[in-house]
Formats: sequence, structure tokens, C-alpha cells
Amino acid sequence: MIPRFHCPAPLAPGALVELPETVGHHALRVLRMKSGDHLILFDGNGGEWRATLKLGAGGTAQALLGEFAAIERESPLQVTLAQALPAGDKMDWIVEKCVELGVAAIQPLAAKRSVMRLSPERMARRVAHWNAIARTACEQCGRNRVPAVMPVLDLPQYLGTAQAQNACRLLLEPQGEDTLRSLARPTAPVVVMVGPEGGWEDAERSAAHAAGFTVLRLGPRVLRTETAGMALLAALQALGGDF
Repeated sequence: MIPRFHCPAPLAPGALVELPETVGHHALRVLRMKSGDHLILFDGNGGEWRATLKLGAGGTAQALLGEFAAIERESPLQVTLAQALPAGDKMDWIVEKCVELGVAAIQPLAAKRSVMRLSPERMARRVAHWNAIARTACEQCGRNRVPAVMPVLDLPQYLGTAQAQNACRLLLEPQGEDTLRSLARPTAPVVVMVGPEGGWEDAERSAAHAAGFTVLRLGPRVLRTETAGMALLAALQALGGDF
């Protein structure tokens, strides 16, 4: 496979662009690529560019752009994952795998029982880290549009915005009465809300229901917070997406 890299610089046919430092390091030091090797660049706005690796002054990595290919690998079903913050580095795993599965956007939520509690500065750095993971996941899986990981919101803030969206709203709960089989095949955008390790508090569950969320269960087994969203995303892709 030809290596793929996200490059936010302006891209145009015949342009010689300097690769971001992290991309250049990965190409030259990790993949051991040489001048003249082929690569693919994408800027996250759709489509991809064939390019040839060049070495600039001081050993910096550059790319000579060739033809543009308007290739899209996005799902026709737009799914936003609203994920309550889990403990540790589980969010890294959730972001990476959900990007691979075709999620359109990820909204981290600060729930009452969320274990992760960081200062605003540290949380902003964590969100930037998750967006970097999303870009890397796109490089690996072939997507040319990078799903955004939004700034963290608390649940009342998020429900206020979600209520205004024209979307199918699903709240995952092991005790939910509805299942995917009882729902119509999704055609509009879908919002999936997943709770933290300790689950939603009663007041949070009631607020989500008032905001138009359907309480859904995924079979008779209780899934971990890092598993539930991915499982439902894969199932939705099979029902109305591109699986």
C-alpha cells in the first residue's frame, strides 16, 4: 500500500509542499521512505493527491504533488457519537475505532459519573490529542475527510443543541425497551449517546428522554462504555450505511 498522510497545507497540482514535521518524521524515520517514493496526501476536505517524496534543505521532507483524485470513502449515514468521558485512555481507543467505522463526528460529554476530571487547559490538550488520533486513523483507513472531535460539553449543554438537530436520537441503556429491530431503517443523521462506566444518573436519563432520545439496548449483555458505541455504529452501518 502507498503510505497516506494528512497534510493541511494548500495543495495544488505541481506544487512542492513541505510536509508537517510529524509527517516527515514518520515518513523518513519510521517508514524509511526515500526520495522518489510515492505517497498520498489529503487535506481533510475531500479527495486525495498522488505525490512523490523529495528531500529539502536540511533533510526536511517535501512532496511534489501530482494528480488529484476526487475519491470519497464516507458513509451515506451520518452518525455522531456523543460519548461520556471514560476513565484512563479509553477515549483514545474509542476515537480511533469509531473513525475507522465511519463516524461523522464525536462529541465528548462530561457526565455526572464520568471519572475523568481535568482542568480546562488540560482538557483542551486532550481534545487536541483526540483530533490527532482521528487524523491518524483516517490515514490508516483511507478516509479523506477527518471527523471532528468537539470540545467537551456537559450533558445539559449538549442536550440543548441536540434537541434542535433533525436527527434520530438514540440513548444506549442495558435496560432499554427498544432494540434496533424495532426501529425503522435510519435515513436521517443519527446521534448515539453512550454513558460512562457507572452509567447515567436517573436525572440525566430523564433529561435525554425529554430531549427526544429513544432508549435503546444492544441485546441481553451489558457492554462496556468503550464497546457500546462501536457496536451500535457497526450495526447502523449494516442497516443504513455502507457495510
